[in-house]
Amino acid sequence: MSDKKVALITGGGKGIGFGVSTAFAKEGYNLVITGRTQSTLEKAKKELEDEYDVEVLPIVADGSIESDVKNAIEKTIDKFGRLDALINNAQASKSGLKLEEHSTEDFKLAIDTGLYGTFYFMREAFPYLKETEGSIVNFASGAGLNGNAGQASYAASKEGIRGLSRVAANEWGEHNINVNVVCPLVMTPQLEQWKKDYPEAYEQNIQKIPMKRFGDAEKDIGRVCVFLTSDDARYMSGETIALQGGGALRP
Repeated sequence: MSDKKVALITGGGKGIGFGVSTAFAKEGYNLVITGRTQSTLEKAKKELEDEYDVEVLPIVADGSIESDVKNAIEKTIDKFGRLDALINNAQASKSGLKLEEHSTEDFKLAIDTGLYGTFYFMREAFPYLKETEGSIVNFASGAGLNGNAGQASYAASKEGIRGLSRVAANEWGEHNINVNVVCPLVMTPQLEQWKKDYPEAYEQNIQKIPMKRFGDAEKDIGRVCVFLTSDDARYMSGETIALQGGGALRP
């Protein structure tokens, strides 16, 4: 087993996930980044390896497909021999639709990619995190904390992730695995598009942010994830940290 720590970041090739990947690369972690588009992952791999003294393993994987998750964990161990940090960031949804406009398929999209994806990665990573006494950071959202309009399925998935995380924190504490939740709000290309498509919902959400600004994917969100997986945060588990422009620690 290499002495260099390894972080697996779902959706790590773009948006918030790439910011988180960059923060861990700066700390010297070798990285595994998953996503659904090979070219996006390869571009991220090149940028990270060119800039930092790390190895990056890109794996095409859809978190809603159990076999994809099993394969991603197996490839991680085959390549690096260890796993120290799991960051469950990836999520798809039909944000912008009102609750009554959702179809079953729309609702399942959020649950399958978010809640099931987080569950699958946690379950498959558990034996290896147990070996390293590693850490998990799951991503929830202010959509669930605040009940944001136009985000019914997304909020339901994210609140499910919070419940799952609290259970894991209690069950896995005896193995010195800490599990925490981050609720980020970051200006990404996806959020820019959502702002254009659903300006009213966007305006409602921005007004709820104390400092009326969005976070930075690397400096705000990524650095908090690094802290939560560090030795300095070993006492923290089962917590939700809302990072939304004046964020707060919530139970």
